[in-house]
Amino acid sequence: MPEAVGIAILGAGNVGGGVVTALRDASKRYARLAGRDLEIRSVLVRDASRERVGVDSSLLTTDFDRLLNVDVQIVVELMGGEDPAHEYMRHALEAGKHVVTANKEVMAKHGSELLGVAAAHGVRLFYEASVGGGIPIISPLSRDLLANEITAVTAIINGTTNFMLTAMANDGVDYDEVLAEAQRLGYAEPDPTADVEGIDAAYKLAILCGLAFGLEVSLEAIDREGISGLTANDFTYADELGYTIKLLATGRLENGNLVASVRPTLLAHSEPLAKVDGVLNAVQIEGDLVGRVLFEGPGAGAAPTASAVLADVLELARDYVFTDRALTVPAALSVASVLPAEVHRSRSYIRLTVPDRPGVLAQIAGALGERDVSIASMIQLEADESAGTADLVLTTHEAEGGALRAALDHVERAGVVQRVGNVLPIAGAANSGSMSGAGR
Repeated sequence: MPEAVGIAILGAGNVGGGVVTALRDASKRYARLAGRDLEIRSVLVRDASRERVGVDSSLLTTDFDRLLNVDVQIVVELMGGEDPAHEYMRHALEAGKHVVTANKEVMAKHGSELLGVAAAHGVRLFYEASVGGGIPIISPLSRDLLANEITAVTAIINGTTNFMLTAMANDGVDYDEVLAEAQRLGYAEPDPTADVEGIDAAYKLAILCGLAFGLEVSLEAIDREGISGLTANDFTYADELGYTIKLLATGRLENGNLVASVRPTLLAHSEPLAKVDGVLNAVQIEGDLVGRVLFEGPGAGAAPTASAVLADVLELARDYVFTDRALTVPAALSVASVLPAEVHRSRSYIRLTVPDRPGVLAQIAGALGERDVSIASMIQLEADESAGTADLVLTTHEAEGGALRAALDHVERAGVVQRVGNVLPIAGAANSGSMSGAGR
C-alpha cells in the first residue's frame, strides 16, 4: 500500500464526529477507493479534556499552529461560522494543505479569495458539502454541466424552513406552532434566525451563482425575505389557487444582469419543486444544452453532510495528494450586476385586510392599474362582521415589484386597505383560481 494520507479535522461536533466515525468504520473500503490508507492525525477542538466517542484523545489539540506542523495533507474544516474558520482555512492553504469544507458562510463571503489562495499554492479547496448537504451539486456545476450556459438556478436549500412550510401546508398550523415543533425535533436551532429569515439560503445561493454564472454576488444584493410572516391562511388560499408555498432561492440571468432572491414563493402544484417536502432539499438547474435538471436529497444532518465531505476527501486522496496532476486555476469571478428588487418582474399573490364596504375592490384595482399592475384573480372570504373587515386575496399578472409596492402603499395610506398582509411572487402556471365578490 502506498504512503497513507494524513488528515486533520477542525471541529468534532455532529458532522466532525460523523466524519471521524465513517473514516474508522469504513477504513478498508476507503483505502481501496483511494488506493492508500486515510489516517486522522490531528483533531482541533475547543476543549481537549472532554472525551469524544470514537476519537483517540491523543489526537486532540486546541492549538491550530501545532496542527499545521503535523504530517497531514488534507485539512477538513467542520467548525462552522465565519471566524476563526476563514482564517484557519487560509493558513492551511498557504501551508500547502488541501482543504475540504462544509462552511457555507465562509465560501459565500470569502470563496473567491480562498480559491485564489489555493491556486497560488498548488493545492485544492473542495466544498461540496457547503450547499445541499448530501446532494451532489458543486461537482456537477464544476464539471458535468460545464458545457452549458446556465440561465437559471432555483433551489429549496434550507431543510428547517422546508420542514416548517410542509407542516403548515399539510396540517393547517401557524408559524409559531410549527417553529416550536421544529425546535423540539432538533430541526431548528434555539435561535432560528439564520434559517427562518433566509440568511442560510442566501449564503448557499451566492455560492451557486458563482458556479453557475461565474458571478460574485454580495449577500446584501440578494433580495431576501423570510417565512415568519406567513400564516396558515396563506397556505389555504394558495392551495385554492393551485399553489403551495416554498422558500425559493432563485438566480437567473436577464439581459446580462442577475436576478437573485430568497423569498417565500407560490409554486404551482405541477412544478417538480412543489413536491419536495419535509427536510429534503432540491436544486433545479436550467442550461441551454441539458434543459432542466433536478438534484434532490437530504440537505442537512451529520450523515448526509459527512457523505459530501468524504467524497471530497476521497477525490483528493486519490487524484491530487501524491501525484503531479496539473491543477487548473479557477477563472476569476466577475462582480455581478444585480437587478434591484424594485425592477424584478413577476406575478404576485397579495393578501389584504380591507374594510367590508362597497367599492373597495374598484379602488384597489384602480390604484394597481394606474401603475400597470393588472389583477388576474381574486378570492374574497366571508366578512368578519364584528371587526367590519374582510380578507381579500389577489393575484396579478407580471409586473415590476416597485410598481406593485407603490400601489399597495397608496391604498394603505388612503385607508382603502386596513392592512397589507403578504405579497409573494408566483412561479409556475396553475389551472385553478377564481374571481369572486367582484361587486365589492
